[in-house]
Amino acid sequence: MTQHSAQPGVRFKQVDVFTSVPFKGNPLAVVFDADGLDAAQMQAIARWTHLSETTFLLAPTDPRADYRVRIFTTRGELPFAGHPTIGTAHALRESGYTPKTPGRLVQECGAGLVDLAARGGSEHSWAFSAPPARVTPLPASGYAALRAALRSDAVDFDAAPCGVDNGAPWLVVRFASAEAVLALAPDMQAIATIAAGVGAQGLAAYGPHAPGGPATFEVRCLMTGLGNGEDPVTGSANAAIALLLDQQNCRPGTQYTVRQGTAMGRDGRVAIDYDDATGRIWVGGHAVTVIDGTCRLV
Repeated sequence: MTQHSAQPGVRFKQVDVFTSVPFKGNPLAVVFDADGLDAAQMQAIARWTHLSETTFLLAPTDPRADYRVRIFTTRGELPFAGHPTIGTAHALRESGYTPKTPGRLVQECGAGLVDLAARGGSEHSWAFSAPPARVTPLPASGYAALRAALRSDAVDFDAAPCGVDNGAPWLVVRFASAEAVLALAPDMQAIATIAAGVGAQGLAAYGPHAPGGPATFEVRCLMTGLGNGEDPVTGSANAAIALLLDQQNCRPGTQYTVRQGTAMGRDGRVAIDYDDATGRIWVGGHAVTVIDGTCRLV
């Protein structure tokens, strides 16, 4: 039998984020020890995994950070994204890394430093502090075009649609109900044009569930720029929605929950916590490892 020499590789995990049940959340590939990879190699790996995002763990350049991460879609690099932040923290901690501060992590990424905290004492549930965002309201003159592009009469314009860019730019639109969100079948080419006008690369639609429902809100995220179609569960978009709920004085208390991915057969769950003492918005959820091994590089 011919013996083949070992090929160089790096540690690799694929985790499911915003769920504790495999295959029900948003998958993420995490490549460890990536300091020797250049951007072209990272992009090639991200195209190969064909997931919404792939992250690459590197040594931090800021002494306050526990680690540095680069985040790639199949088409390009993002300065920040939510489910990669939660999933990378889970993968790193599960690998045996000891945080500088117990129960806390500081991520260095293109958007700067992002604080994370273990939720409920569980290392399998993390929350990130939403980074600062730029908000660009959609002009009222564009409401008719948006309604037509969405092919829906259920848009709630009492909450102004806005572009929100926290590192991943979304056009956030509120609907009258969760059912209206699940029924969406928009003209995506028209949505892309409208979203681009407020600096966004996707539609984040949300609507309330009836009292006693599975969550406070139903969310769907349809990507028009970087990414692959509908995103199963989206941390950055949920951070954007939470910010607008606060700014528009319509948040449902200091905590609420989100269900996302229903239209795709997933069951993602996101927890939002407002810390009024600090002004921070925390976006959290569980993660579970599905694949743990080595990624061959050549």
